[in-house]
Amino acid sequence: MRKAALIVFFLGTLLLLASAAQAQAQLDAAFGVSGLKGTSAVDASGNFFPQDVGGGVFPTFSGDFLLFKHVGLGGEVSWRATRNLSQGFLPFRPIFYDFNAVFAPPLGKRAAAELTAGLGGESVRFYQGVFTCSFFSCTDFVSSNHLLWELGAGLRLYTWHNVFVRPEARFYWIRHNAEFSSNHATRLGASIGYSFGR
Repeated sequence: MRKAALIVFFLGTLLLLASAAQAQAQLDAAFGVSGLKGTSAVDASGNFFPQDVGGGVFPTFSGDFLLFKHVGLGGEVSWRATRNLSQGFLPFRPIFYDFNAVFAPPLGKRAAAELTAGLGGESVRFYQGVFTCSFFSCTDFVSSNHLLWELGAGLRLYTWHNVFVRPEARFYWIRHNAEFSSNHATRLGASIGYSFGR
């Protein structure tokens, strides 16, 4: 499933790049830092485990490719910079990634809105302190993977030529997120980036 999604994504990217050779296109790349907030462990209910997914600092890489009047495709990945402890003893690190549709209409010469919606995944790595090796690699963690839906908004403020600062918010709805207190999380932060072809 994951390999098929990656193949479709890369083929779609190639098609967009080919059509960009004939049209005016914009490519944006950014790096940022944010915080993640989930439901508190004391507020867990139903089938959810009393553990908060949030807390800590989340570095984020993002990029998009805009065509067709400020509409395009994008993607981002965000992960917890340090490990957290589940129930005080099992180290874990959540990683969020998504591929999304992007709408970025200009708001004058020095700003642009940014609205995103897409699909992705949450990969939670639980570190066990014991290495497991396969033919290709060795790891000291097991992953729990979940499908997620993402909705986001940001405001690109162009500070110098094509350099922008972007305050941003992302809402994640995570399917079957039983390792944590709820099936949703919110990420708030800011990124600095550059627009090519603006």
